[in-house]
Parts: sequence; C-alpha cells; structure tokens
Amino acid sequence: MILGLFLGLSLASLVLASQAWFRVDEGHVAALTRFGRAQRDGDRVRLYGPGLQFRWPFEVPIIVATLERSLELSGEHSGRNAMTNDGTVLRFDSVLRYVLEEAGAERFLFGLREPLEHVTGVFTCLLRNEIANFGGAAEVAAGLSLPPRAVDAGSYALIRSERRRLNHQIDEFVRRRIGDRYGLRFVAVDLVDILPPDELDEALNAVLQAQSGAERDYFRAEADASRRLLAADKSVAIAHARAEAEAREIAVLTRALAELDGRGVLTAYVTRRRAEVLSEARLSFVKESAG
Repeated sequence: MILGLFLGLSLASLVLASQAWFRVDEGHVAALTRFGRAQRDGDRVRLYGPGLQFRWPFEVPIIVATLERSLELSGEHSGRNAMTNDGTVLRFDSVLRYVLEEAGAERFLFGLREPLEHVTGVFTCLLRNEIANFGGAAEVAAGLSLPPRAVDAGSYALIRSERRRLNHQIDEFVRRRIGDRYGLRFVAVDLVDILPPDELDEALNAVLQAQSGAERDYFRAEADASRRLLAADKSVAIAHARAEAEAREIAVLTRALAELDGRGVLTAYVTRRRAEVLSEARLSFVKESAG
C-alpha cells in the first residue's frame, strides 16, 4: 500500500511538473492569468519573453505574437463595401499590416474580448466615412485639385485615378485613430483592389466587349482595305507595264515602216504581208468594184 501511494504521488508530481512550464517562441510574448486576473509588475502586466517559462498549475498563459502580421479584408465576404458621395457602392479589398507593441499589450489582450474583430469594425466605419467624403464638397472646399476628367466620369473613375492619394489618407487615419487605442502599431494599409458594384461591373464588361469588338472589326476592315489597295496597285502596275510594252511595240513598228517607206519598198512589203495573211486564212472576202 505504501508503494502504491508512493507511485501515485510520483505520477501526480510528474504530471504537475510537466504542466509547470510553458514555452514562448521567438517573436512572441506571454502573459499569465491567475484565476482570470492578469499578473502584474506594479501598474503594468507582467510579460514573459521567448524561452521556457515557469508557471503554477493554476496559472494560464496567454501567448501573442509581436511579429508583423496582416489582417486581410478581401474577397466576396471579407471585402468592405462603402458608398461614395454620388451613391455608388464599391467594394474595397485591403490588407492591414500591424505589429503588437509590448507597451500596449495589456490593451490588446485585456481591453477587448475580440480585439481584431473590433479593429476590423472600426476600420470599416472609418473607411466608409473616408470614401463618402473623398472627392466631395469638403475636399473641394479645402482646395484639393481633382482631375476634371475623373470628376466628370464619376466617383469610381475618380477613386481609381486618385488611388495613391486615397491609400495615403486611409493609412493616415488608421495610424491616427486606431493604433494607440488598441496597443497596435500599423505598418501600412494596402488598398489591394477597388471593385465596382455588379451592375456597374456588367456595364463596364459590356463596354469593354463592345470596344474590343469595334477594334476587331476596325482592324479587319483596315486589313481588307490594305489588301484591296495592294491588289489595285499591282493591277495598275501590270496595266501600266502592258501599255508601255504596247507603246514600245508600236514605236518599233512605226520606225520599221518609216524605214521601209524611205527605201521605197513599203508597198511591196504590204502586198507580200497581205498575201501571207490571205494564204493562212480559210475564207477570203473579195470586194467587187462598183461599175
């Protein structure tokens, strides 16, 4: 009985010893909670760095990464929808890259139940407000110059043409209004894509298809016209060569006849050639003299 008790205590000791340590990987920090309360060093939460750390069995570690991480808000379900100042609803695919600062770890770990969901909600509200005011009366009153063509084409064209400025404004308000409140330091906000609503997307696709069809028909017509023009040029060149050949033949014949006439044998040559032609003919027509 004593041996069994000893073995039981030894086994319990091993189990407790195996649970008395926890590991923190590089690029992470940990905080311990004891019966739901965070352990503190004065006014700050006690943080444990990388390595093997000791804890009591009734303490629970909470490990969080301090590496740069990204929060993707993209795709059909995760993308953020926002309405522009002319009523067009656009979808924005974006990526928030952030780093947890150790000084603000308490706010991130214990300030909210789901901090990333809360940050996503705040970002969505701020994004919609920024998009609604982008290119509107407030910016015009502030003296910001906007491209006339983009303004005339609508908010979608304006936002796409001024995408860099919009991305800079979004990055500024995220750093100013989100970062310090949740213990995060935002490295960048990447505006990956701006997608139009389904109706506008279908209209743009129809326009692109019509444009590509018109360009295809234009190039085909141009190629056919070029082919016909080349054929006409070749026909004209052939006709011109034939005319020149006939003109040279007539000129040679004219000089030969003139030479025969100068020698006084033109009449005899004509008579002989007539006899040769008539000898080769199958039918002969004789003109009767009137009288």
